Amino acid sequence: MNEPQSVSSLNNQIKSLLESTFLHVSVEGEISRPTYHSSGHLYFTLKDADSSISCVMFKGNTKSLKFQVEEGMAVVIHGSISVFAPRGSYQINCLSLEPAGSGALAKAYEQLKVKLSAKGYFDATHKKAIPKSIHHIALVTSGTGAALQDMLRVATKRWPLVKITLLDTLVQGEGAKGAIAHNIALADTLDADVIIVGRGGGSIEDLWAFNEEIVADALFGCKTPIVSAVGHEIDYVISDFVADLRAPTPSAAMEMILPDQSEMLMRIDGLMEQMNSLFSRVLHTKMESLAHLKIQFTKRSMDEKLSLWRSEINMLTSQYDERIGILLREKIQKLLHLQEQISFQAKQNLAQKEQNLASYLIALRSKEPTHELKECYAQVVKEGKKIALEKIDIEDIFELQTPHTILKAKAISKRSSE
Repeated sequence: MNEPQSVSSLNNQIKSLLESTFLHVSVEGEISRPTYHSSGHLYFTLKDADSSISCVMFKGNTKSLKFQVEEGMAVVIHGSISVFAPRGSYQINCLSLEPAGSGALAKAYEQLKVKLSAKGYFDATHKKAIPKSIHHIALVTSGTGAALQDMLRVATKRWPLVKITLLDTLVQGEGAKGAIAHNIALADTLDADVIIVGRGGGSIEDLWAFNEEIVADALFGCKTPIVSAVGHEIDYVISDFVADLRAPTPSAAMEMILPDQSEMLMRIDGLMEQMNSLFSRVLHTKMESLAHLKIQFTKRSMDEKLSLWRSEINMLTSQYDERIGILLREKIQKLLHLQEQISFQAKQNLAQKEQNLASYLIALRSKEPTHELKECYAQVVKEGKKIALEKIDIEDIFELQTPHTILKAKAISKRSSE
């Protein structure tokens, strides 16, 4: 479900829709309750058998009326739909008004309008947008008319940079319709941004060339956006409805499509101020970002990292040296303790061994042959090796040795004590 909107918002939307859709309306009906206001405006209701609509004709337009508007008069009015948003009401803003059935030309005009409308010549879907930036204008108008000078004057004042190409055209009398149609087609080949077809004011007969079907066909077939600027504000011709844009006068056409150089310069100045302000803000923001990045870069730079790593290395080196010193002192203490233990143990072992050796020497000396039965003790030696007497066999040659005597002997018999 859509969000609700205010009454003013809805009325403004309706106003925009109606006023942009019904820019040009021609309505026939009967006058009801005409009121001439003291301000000079004319208010009335236009009705037929089934409906009615409020109308207003402002003072500037009522001056062109050639007759008195009366109750019950059958008329044809030309204008546009306008909406009064505060009251939510709409009306016809009447630009011109004429009695219904005002003559052969008017009848022919209405018949051609019906025909072309049926062919879709007036449909908004076929209207081309007028470019916002215009560099080249093609003018299909008389080279000697006052309308040309008016347009050139306005163009020079508003936007002197624009290029204008004139296609001098017969706009009145015999042959005018063919000349207009031909030059419209020619202008369409000039690569212009927009074409203006027009002339100054005149009678309905003077303007009739712009009510011809051949001109309407040329306008409808034109690929370049085209503006119809024929006559005065109250004058409506067929070309006004077929063209992409209707201008009330030739000079107004230039005002409608060309930018005003003063306004443009003011706009450029405003844009420059906005750009400078925006640039200053962006520059300030970027400078702050850069300063922040510099700080971050300094914190994360290689020098900073190296400095941090050096500090960590120095700290770890100090911790390592301290730890190694502690371990080294512990090991030295253990080594000294072990040395003391080894020295002490060695001294004890040496003393024990010395004591044992002394005991062994005493025992050895006590058992030497010279000390035990020196005169009756001898070693048995066979083939240069001491040997037990029990291992001597019969017929073996052996020696009996004492420190001072060696005796060779031969076993002739052997007896065991077992």
